[in-house]
Amino acid sequence: MKSSCSFLGIDCSAYTTSMALVDGEERLLWERRLALPVRRGALGLRQSEAVFAHIKNLPPLWEEGAARLKDAPLAAVAASTRPRPVAGSYMPVFKVSEAAGTLISRTLGLPFYAFSHQEGHIAAALWSCGLPPGPYLAVHLSGGTTELLSVVVKEGASLEIARIGGGSDLHAGQFVDRVGVAMGLSFPAGSALEDWARRGRSGGVTLPVAVKGTAISFSGPASHALRLLQRGVDPHDLARAVETCIADSLAQALHAACVQGDYTAILVAGGVAANSFIRRRLVQKGPRLPFHFASPSFAGDNAAGLAVLAARRYAAGEEIRKGK
Repeated sequence: MKSSCSFLGIDCSAYTTSMALVDGEERLLWERRLALPVRRGALGLRQSEAVFAHIKNLPPLWEEGAARLKDAPLAAVAASTRPRPVAGSYMPVFKVSEAAGTLISRTLGLPFYAFSHQEGHIAAALWSCGLPPGPYLAVHLSGGTTELLSVVVKEGASLEIARIGGGSDLHAGQFVDRVGVAMGLSFPAGSALEDWARRGRSGGVTLPVAVKGTAISFSGPASHALRLLQRGVDPHDLARAVETCIADSLAQALHAACVQGDYTAILVAGGVAANSFIRRRLVQKGPRLPFHFASPSFAGDNAAGLAVLAARRYAAGEEIRKGK
């Protein structure tokens, strides 16, 4: 496949509008993300607000991306159309990326490939780490997801993903945001809480770990953290305790998951996976398998993984057409 063609990925998630272009060699040509506005003190957006924000963001993003197609004509389009690759998975925001991808592809007479938001995250992690097919024990950590997954890359750029554990109530990102916003940080609070934690003491504050097998509960630790904050504990120590609780909970669940399957390595993706302390502690406390973390630039919501999946699916179809 010629590298002079390009492949477009579109992702409209709960808090970010993303587009990306890669060439046939999976080299990143361009990518842009626009965060959706969340008023200070709020813990998120209603889906109707997010849909409206995406509709506003898409035209300027596509105008910028389309300007990059002069030397590398578009060959195919991929978009996130649902949160996870399971029956019944649905969120209104992903209908926006589906509609945008379908419109662009049909207007230009190009193939359109539908993937889930989670597949985009996993693909971005695999691509940014330069990893072979696997199988991997994967962790998807974000504001809306805390899942332990079995991941195998199949022919035709399809990802075989099976959930084997994860959050039973609150997600890791929600844990961070609830405590961070209560501290006075802006939503989403991940980056700011990580900055505060750097000034905190390890062990200055302790939060409980609630893990049963591969099931993780963050609601109890979050409630405990908020009570400690009301009592006046050092918020920097508490921020470090939140990071420690998340890492230790995941490490314990990963040990349980490794007993259930045979994996070559552990892959960690999602916005919370960009936290450097959680990364280091997972390696220290987790199973003795190689850890691979999505590049911090592509750990959070992005469309690069979808663009890569489009390139791979197109290449697989090309091989079929040529009888290979």
